[in-house]
Amino acid sequence: MVFEDKSLTCRDCTGTFVFTSGEQGFYLEKGLLNEPQRCPGCRANRRRDRTTGGRAMTTVTCAQCGGEATVPFVPRLDRPVLCSNCFDQDRASIAS
Repeated sequence: MVFEDKSLTCRDCTGTFVFTSGEQGFYLEKGLLNEPQRCPGCRANRRRDRTTGGRAMTTVTCAQCGGEATVPFVPRLDRPVLCSNCFDQDRASIAS
């Protein structure tokens, strides 16, 4: 089967992108029946949002070192929040 490049319109950004013959062969090989609906950039953004849970990040001060940290939750109940380095150190000290 011979494929030709197709121009498609992204459903998110409405930009035009090329669905290459190589991509079409890959889709067929993987058993994917539908053409992509989003351009590669929008697909990457959706994938990133899915892996981070689409959560809003919060900037806090680390309770241990006093440095600035970004965490994927909103701190509450006056509980101490640690940066990733201090959190890893605490976890390592508990494990040993």
